[in-house]
Amino acid sequence: MTNDAERQRWTVLFSGRVQGVGFRYTTQQTAAGYEVGGYVRNLPDGRVEMVAQGAASELERFLAGIQAAMAGHIRDQSIDRSAGTGEFRSFDIRH
Repeated sequence: MTNDAERQRWTVLFSGRVQGVGFRYTTQQTAAGYEVGGYVRNLPDGRVEMVAQGAASELERFLAGIQAAMAGHIRDQSIDRSAGTGEFRSFDIRH
C-alpha cells in the first residue's frame, strides 16, 4: 500500500443506468485487483457514489477498469479529488 502522503481520495459520482445492473458488485469485484480502499453505494437520486483511496496511478487504473466493465451503463461521471485519509482498509458495498 502507498504511504499516507501519496494517498489520494477520489469521490466519483456515476450517472446513467447505474442502479439495478450490478454496478456496485462489479465495482467491488474490480477493486479486488487494485490497491485501493473505500466504498460504493447507491444514492436516492439514481446515481452511484464511489469513494476510493490509493495512489493516483492505482485509482486511475481502477476507474478505467470500472469504465470498461460498465461502459454501457455510465452516461456521465464527476470526480472530486482530495488528500487521502487512510481510513479504509478494504473496499465495501454500503447500503
